[in-house]
Amino acid sequence: MLASSIVVLDFETTGLSPDQGDRAIEIGAVKLENGIEVDKFQALMNPGRRINSFIENYTGITNRMLAPAPSCAKVMAEFADFIGDSNLLAHNASFDSRFLNAELARIDREVLGEFTCSLLVSRRIYQDAPNHKLGTLINYKNIAADGSFHRALFDAQMTAKLWLKLLDDIRERHDIEEIPFSLIKRLAKTPKAQVAKLLSNYATKIRS
Repeated sequence: MLASSIVVLDFETTGLSPDQGDRAIEIGAVKLENGIEVDKFQALMNPGRRINSFIENYTGITNRMLAPAPSCAKVMAEFADFIGDSNLLAHNASFDSRFLNAELARIDREVLGEFTCSLLVSRRIYQDAPNHKLGTLINYKNIAADGSFHRALFDAQMTAKLWLKLLDDIRERHDIEEIPFSLIKRLAKTPKAQVAKLLSNYATKIRS
């Protein structure tokens, strides 16, 4: 499975932790096949209670917008069908994966693919970046951004653009034409000082 064939997703939520009772309020995702966007998904969902003013201001999602939205259960069932068994990507995936797993568990569904994290990968490939926040990296790589961060679909689209740029840079720097998802999984766990060696060794292996 190639790293360029993946579902890139982002949640907006009522807070930081599903373990503390927080719920999803919006999901956005884009489906990439060989680096091309072939489908997208966006939906607000009603968490069953009011959200606080901080979340309203942070996301731009209001209680008025959520009142007529479908339930989390309905939206997440549709989203589970959308992702199928695809591998998954998010910027700071530990956050989004926790909410995805928690919301799917409520409807007796589960994640079938594997997750990886563009934040962890960017720390290894763009070691000179000022920081590794999504907005900072979009500017750092001169990626065009026309929209509002902290809305799920826009963040997912920006993460997808960043991801494809990351993969392009790995290809160019290390002469690796096709980047498998398994290599990215190893890369995300590799100490920064060992990244160049890992990619060089992989490039040598596939040419031998």
